[in-house]
Amino acid sequence: MKALAFNSSPNMDKGGTALILTPFLEGMKKAGAEVELFYVQKLNIEPCIADKWCWIKTPGRCSQKDDMDMLYPKLARCDVIVLGTPVYLDGMTGTMKVLIDRFIPLLQPFVEIRDGHCRHPLREDVKQGKKVVLISVCGLPEMDNFDPLVSHVDAICNNFGWEFAGALLRPYAVALPQLKQLGLPVDEVYEAARDAGQQLAQNGKMGSQASVTVGRGLVSQQEYIQHRNEQFKRELAALADE
Repeated sequence: MKALAFNSSPNMDKGGTALILTPFLEGMKKAGAEVELFYVQKLNIEPCIADKWCWIKTPGRCSQKDDMDMLYPKLARCDVIVLGTPVYLDGMTGTMKVLIDRFIPLLQPFVEIRDGHCRHPLREDVKQGKKVVLISVCGLPEMDNFDPLVSHVDAICNNFGWEFAGALLRPYAVALPQLKQLGLPVDEVYEAARDAGQQLAQNGKMGSQASVTVGRGLVSQQEYIQHRNEQFKRELAALADE
């Protein structure tokens, strides 16, 4: 199994997204998957300019010359695409959206009916049966903060004819290191993410319990509010002292 993973957090390996994405990919590797990770922040990817070159003039190739040239063959051949993104304002990061918009050359310009809906078929050189996994974190405690993003990724999968193989969603992820210091069972969250990656590589799907454990509530809303407000007060005070 070949997996192509993207982390679109501007904090890259230091952010909350990496806290869940890293053990997930470790689990995939442990089960024998070949994993390649890209930090979107480091890639040179321009927004789609909708000139249709990839459909008409140079089928399957974008007119823009940037890092997508390197990614297209990998996207075509991989079995799994892992999308890692924080939620800042009801959806994926802008850099992740720019990346996904540039997936269009993987599709043909023709239209077919699939499941009662008009869709573009994949190009013949793009491997069929891909799975997509979403790994996401946010700064607030309620799980419904992820709903718009999950719906968006599900719609993307429908358009490409790919299987949405599941999501690992972690609220207030950035606080996990501090919560661990307080003695809360944070390691169980990391281990569940690792198990989910291993399950996906071995069985083609993640167990539902792993998703539940990754997203489990560790503090109450009031405890969360107190913790976050105290943290911001400390940061403001430190800034004032500079």
